[in-house]
Amino acid sequence: MGSDANRLRKKWQDYSGKNALKAENNVFDVFNVLFEGTEYKIIKRPKDFTKIYLDVNLNDKELSEIYNPEEPILIHGIAPDLAITNTETGKTIYVEVKRQDGWVEGGKRKDGRGNAHERSNKYFTPGLLRIMREKGKISPEHYPFWVIFQGNITRDPLRVREITLWYDGHDAHYFFWRNTTDPHPLIEHFLTKIKPILD
Repeated sequence: MGSDANRLRKKWQDYSGKNALKAENNVFDVFNVLFEGTEYKIIKRPKDFTKIYLDVNLNDKELSEIYNPEEPILIHGIAPDLAITNTETGKTIYVEVKRQDGWVEGGKRKDGRGNAHERSNKYFTPGLLRIMREKGKISPEHYPFWVIFQGNITRDPLRVREITLWYDGHDAHYFFWRNTTDPHPLIEHFLTKIKPILD
């Protein structure tokens, strides 16, 4: 793991030393550059789960009590923001990027009222965990997803505590990208915490 991680670190250092960092606030752009010429690839809006709810079987009683439209439902699922795959192992982790306002200096407590961070908790549900682990070939001791938080939520004293508690014991699976002009902490988190899950 050490030499592979160092290879990717060196690759990024070489790139960032030669190029102006223009789009470093974009998670996709950072990893697209980092993964160039490696066994890793990043995919925008993977379509792996766009129909997962269509396969949920309901019993006859349940079906009789809900609306059943005449035209069939063709798409009903989820679409993570990104997927990172190790093409050698076939393992994939799904990535959500959540940008949200938060309560910071000069603001009011109500500034942190958004719920993007709460909506990301759907990934903790038993059914989605099972399906995403199977598809991504991620072992049960890990979550099959990584949530990257951006914006003032990353400094909000209430929201940071909530998220930290939710992920208790699984800090690999979330990251507060506070300074989006500096991709190095994001890359380091990937190399030390996410990459080993994909190897």
